[in-house]
Amino acid sequence: MSQKRRRASAPNHERWLVSYADFITLLFAFFVVMFASSQVDKGKIGKLAIAIEAAFKDLGIFNLPSSKVPPTRVGPTQEDLPTVPELPEQSTMSNLPKLQKELAQQLASEIKRGAVAIKVGREGLVVSLREVGFFDSGSADVKLKSEPSVARIAKILEHGRYQVRIEGHTDNVPIHTPRFASNWELSTSRATEMAKLFITRYDFPPERLSAAGYAEFHPVASNETAEGRALNRRVDIVVVASPSKSPSRPGSSVAAGAMRPPAFVH
Repeated sequence: MSQKRRRASAPNHERWLVSYADFITLLFAFFVVMFASSQVDKGKIGKLAIAIEAAFKDLGIFNLPSSKVPPTRVGPTQEDLPTVPELPEQSTMSNLPKLQKELAQQLASEIKRGAVAIKVGREGLVVSLREVGFFDSGSADVKLKSEPSVARIAKILEHGRYQVRIEGHTDNVPIHTPRFASNWELSTSRATEMAKLFITRYDFPPERLSAAGYAEFHPVASNETAEGRALNRRVDIVVVASPSKSPSRPGSSVAAGAMRPPAFVH
């Protein structure tokens, strides 16, 4: 039986490629893992670290130092937001009942004889100075005998740092004199004269004061009777129901400020 002689196989010189391919694969996987680790949400890591720290402190297990992981900015911070000025804790409206009581005590005699009326309305506290007690018919000049009453009102309102609007009102009876061509002129002149008295005589801050005239168009009673017309002829001192702070335009004098147009400004 004859034996076949096996032919010796030639050596393979490319076996190194297997090891090289394994090395390249492992190296690629290593860099993929490194890249993935670098893309972890830093914001979530920071929040997690702070939460763990707070939990450990609450349990008293460890006395951990403050976390050094800075939170990631995912939106505008408090510093980026526009600054909003803080409002006072109390508004003028909350002080009106106390102010009404104080004015009523100081003007008790005027209220008793029907020269003054005080009420709280939607726009604020209204002190109505009726013509019968403060003005002669058809005149814008404040009566001398009524100036002490005006002084008491100005003093109380000045110390409270209130914003004040002075409004002139008339009845619907037409007027035409050398000084006043209509009720517009009369109502506005009475308002501005009262504002001038506040500023020049009683040192009321002009930046907190405004004046306007409404003629006969904002009555408080019917113009069909003499009693109603007498109530409509008045100057209203309105303590405006707004946050109690000084306005941002200092130095202004008597201004035409009205919240219920139309108004004729003198």
